[in-house]
Amino acid sequence: MGCPCEIKLYAETGAIARHGFKSAETEVHRLDLKYSHYREDSHLARMQKWAARPGGVDVDGETAALFNYAQTQFDISEGMFDITTRALSALWDSIKTIPDEQQIYAALKKTGWDRVQWNGRNLQVPAGLEFDLGGVVKEYAVDRAAGLLIKAGFRSGYVDLGGDLYFLGPHPDGRPWKVGIRNPVKKNDPVAAVDLYSGGLASSGDYERYSEIDGSRYGHIISPRTGWPVGPGACGLSAVSTLAPSCLLAGSVSTLAMLFPSEKGISFLKQSGLRWLSIGADQAINGTLASDPIASE
Repeated sequence: MGCPCEIKLYAETGAIARHGFKSAETEVHRLDLKYSHYREDSHLARMQKWAARPGGVDVDGETAALFNYAQTQFDISEGMFDITTRALSALWDSIKTIPDEQQIYAALKKTGWDRVQWNGRNLQVPAGLEFDLGGVVKEYAVDRAAGLLIKAGFRSGYVDLGGDLYFLGPHPDGRPWKVGIRNPVKKNDPVAAVDLYSGGLASSGDYERYSEIDGSRYGHIISPRTGWPVGPGACGLSAVSTLAPSCLLAGSVSTLAMLFPSEKGISFLKQSGLRWLSIGADQAINGTLASDPIASE
């Protein structure tokens, strides 16, 4: 998954806990092997090659469900949530200077879900277009691992893949999990603490994965319209955390809010019906998620 991962479980015996852990870990590895864009031998890499051929390729049911979900998010976001931005992400990840207009234009020409032919089963793409499912699969993997654990009878613990989490239930004595919301500027200085019992929690921001060019920070969330990273420098939010019934939904809402300008992002969060917390470029905190704001020094 390209990030630190953790599963914490309460169980009657160590053997039961280890068995649950192994089943969840195996599922996460399965999804990483299937959908990673870092692996040339992944199912996603092979599927992209097949989809660029005449007639495209028919995809399996799991992939179809993920693509249908991505298309829904694309429509809801007016094209801002786009899983075809691999060329843009690769451009910003690989350079030490700000890309020029020609480089960005060339990457944008290889981007765009509206250029994909998708009927719910068959996939056809233009040559050069590549998928980046990083904004979908990691959260989906959290939900899949947590679902297996719940089905196996675990009711206390959590799954954490790089800060995308699902809580199976509180501590056995009923106490909630205390989760700190990270400060985008001072990563070791949380801005809020949240009491959580169950559900999915996901955070998006410009503070974990980013490129630093000429003293300025550029986050990993790229606008498919402009080809530039979103965030404070683009009048957007600095970080968003969302609590939802699934980690996949929480992650999508958090990412969508980051893709919009700050005022529109906050309006979108308010209309979502979920608990959320946003941090602006000025460190202003908004939302209903924090139970215990922590004053920054």
